[in-house]
Order: sequence, then structure tokens, then C-alpha cells
Amino acid sequence: MSGSIEQGTSQTHGSTHILHFLVRLPRSMGDVWPAVATPEGLGEWCTAVDVLEPRLDGEVVLRDLGPGRITAWDVDRVAEYTVEGGGRVRFHLERDGEQGSVLRFTHEFQGEGETESGWRARFERLIDALAPAQA
Repeated sequence: MSGSIEQGTSQTHGSTHILHFLVRLPRSMGDVWPAVATPEGLGEWCTAVDVLEPRLDGEVVLRDLGPGRITAWDVDRVAEYTVEGGGRVRFHLERDGEQGSVLRFTHEFQGEGETESGWRARFERLIDALAPAQA
């Protein structure tokens, strides 16, 4: 089983832009969680992380997105980072069968910011990073 980016949508409401993605991953939620909730994991596929205090209201500094706070934290399921000038980035994990998981991703921001194609490229790197090692 390989990963796939099944859905990518972009909406605009006034000056607020919202990107949504649904990413199927061939790994368990426990295997995917570190990729969205640790400095090492995020740094491998998304952006370098200068600070990440893994708790609700913890400080976070995502190099490409900016400094902010952790505004939702449910271990192994939800990590949400709200960053100054960069809006809100939410990773929500769900089980997908016996061995897989689904990542429901939302990025909400004002003005100019990340593009759908930019996030799609990041998710392709995530899928590659989580691919089972070939024997």
C-alpha cells in the first residue's frame, strides 16, 4: 500500500483562504504522529522547527510559517498550530483500515500565503518519508 493525496481544495471567504487536503498514508497513526508533531518529523518534510512545546498553548516556531502557539493538541490525533501572520495549520489523523491512516489537513490564512501546489509538494515528501523501507 502506498500513500496518496486524494483531495486538495482551496476556498476563499473574503480575505481568508482555506486549503484542505486528505492524504492517505500506508502507516499507523502512531507512526505518522511524530511526522506532524515533532521538530524532527516536521523538519523532514514540511519546514524546519525552531521551537515546539508539545502541549496545548505551547510555543511553536515553524521557520517557513512563523512563530505562534499550539491551539489544539490531542496526542496521536490532532496537532494545530496558529502562527502570527501565517494563520492556522491543523493536522487531524484518523485510522484507515488495519495498518493505514488518513491525514485531514487544513491551512487557514489571510492575504497571500501558501499555495495548494506548495502543500501538495510537501505531502508528496511526507508520503516518501513514511514509505516502508524496501527489502
